[in-house]
Amino acid sequence: MLLHPSKTDFSHLDSESQEIMRLTISFFENKGKEKLMHDDRHFVWYADFLGFVKENKIFAKLMTPAGYGAEGSRWDTSRIAAFTEVCGFYGLCYWYTYQVSSLGLGPIWMSDNEEIKRKTATLLEEGNIFAFGLSEKEHGADIYSSGVYLTPNEDGTYTANGSKYYIGNGNKAAIVSVFGKMADTEEYVFFAVDSQHANYKLVKNVVNSQSYVSEFALENYPITEAEILHKGRDAWDAALNTVNVNKYNLGWGSIGICTHAMYETITHAANRNLYGKFVTDFPHVKALLTTAYTRLFAMKLFALRATDYMRTASAEDRRYLLFVPVVKMKVTMEGEHVINDMWDVMAAKGFEKDMYFNMAARDIRALPKLEGTVHVNMALIIKFMPNYFFNPGEFPEIPTFHDAVNDDFLFNQGPTKGLGGIQFHNYYHVYKSVDLPNVNVFKEQIKLLREALMTAGPDEAQQKDIDFLLTVGELFTLVVYGQLILENAKLYNIDDDMVDQMFEVFVSDFSRFSLELGNKPSSSEKQQEYALKMIRKPIYNTERSARIWDKHVYAMKESYAMNPVAKD
Repeated sequence: MLLHPSKTDFSHLDSESQEIMRLTISFFENKGKEKLMHDDRHFVWYADFLGFVKENKIFAKLMTPAGYGAEGSRWDTSRIAAFTEVCGFYGLCYWYTYQVSSLGLGPIWMSDNEEIKRKTATLLEEGNIFAFGLSEKEHGADIYSSGVYLTPNEDGTYTANGSKYYIGNGNKAAIVSVFGKMADTEEYVFFAVDSQHANYKLVKNVVNSQSYVSEFALENYPITEAEILHKGRDAWDAALNTVNVNKYNLGWGSIGICTHAMYETITHAANRNLYGKFVTDFPHVKALLTTAYTRLFAMKLFALRATDYMRTASAEDRRYLLFVPVVKMKVTMEGEHVINDMWDVMAAKGFEKDMYFNMAARDIRALPKLEGTVHVNMALIIKFMPNYFFNPGEFPEIPTFHDAVNDDFLFNQGPTKGLGGIQFHNYYHVYKSVDLPNVNVFKEQIKLLREALMTAGPDEAQQKDIDFLLTVGELFTLVVYGQLILENAKLYNIDDDMVDQMFEVFVSDFSRFSLELGNKPSSSEKQQEYALKMIRKPIYNTERSARIWDKHVYAMKESYAMNPVAKD
């Protein structure tokens, strides 16, 4: 289940996609850990990686929808997930340059502007990168408040003015898809600019990183109809739909980072002897590493299953709009837990400059926090809660979907309205099909949560209290998280030991959030009663945990270490 650079064969993908993964892994292994860490410490722009991408036309193959690029080019979320996991495995910056390019391409591929789409396909073939000009310095990603304006001229052209902030690839992007407003009507607009144009002013890199996260200003930048991507409601929808498609990869970056860090941590701990014992013989270390591994295993199971729902989505089945923000929020937050648990084992070793873990501990923090990911996505997730619990729909069962086809619907999602009307298949049937000790405890917690929502749901004031709703949302998210993990455990034939071990963690997490809910300043007496009832102790099984340790966790000892020095 977890990525291993020399053992994972990517057999779920077609042969060309497998080759992309092998080439990418070879690039990094040939680069060597010493050079990887040097470039990180000295903020070296990753020209070598982009040169490799250009030479092998990797971005062109992965980010050009079918029909616009060379044969074999398509937007295939399964292989994109695999690629971004590999990039995250070797460093956040390599993941990031792909991620922000994909965001920049979203409004283009969703546009009716065929001329610029053909131009973009050529630019991708030439090895260029792209950028998404949405955020601004004063109000972040609050697209209601955009301060970039496009002013119409008498000759039918336009002039763009304003600045953008926190824009990845803003130094080199062949096209920056810029979100703004029309100066005369205040309607929204997306338009394309070139980062090398004289009227595009690159202000600075706003972070200390290999990545260039730019502030830029448009100063009387000339725009024609040829550069217009969207106007009005279409521009708004393109912004949100682009985020739906591409910020899902936040979770995969986190999975890659945690996986590499886990190889380092277990190998270090297993070879360190303290007080006459190896560190991995201490019970608390076994517990920390087992929990970290279990969380990581669950992260990947959920993200894989969410991919299936993305790839099979349609106008009639938009369930992915719940599962994608859970990947963005929950999986990335779980990544922080994984690193925190491992850091308690790594201790001072985790600070050393030649350890990948040093990068991981720093970079894992970024993923849940990009554009307020946690708060923004929780507000979105909560909109789905009433229908999820109380108004399920009927849907055909979705299989594991790795077909080598273009994901057409993702660039034709339509309006972003009506999220509250989206229905989901009945979660109860998924849980009912599994009879394991901790899954059964978790089912009792879900039943109590549902009762609490029916009889002691948030009142009018609490519905406006984001602090209160965040905790309710955490409980709801755990139910969704567990559901898709059970679905995928069946599809991947995951053994009962691992499933019960994952739900041991989930029962504990549910109890933690229940206690937090009961302690909220605004929680009512009845809500406190339910919160206390939902606190349950997991069913611990030392023999099961020992099997997980031996078969999965300790088995990672010395199974992988990055090539230390560059190869010719």
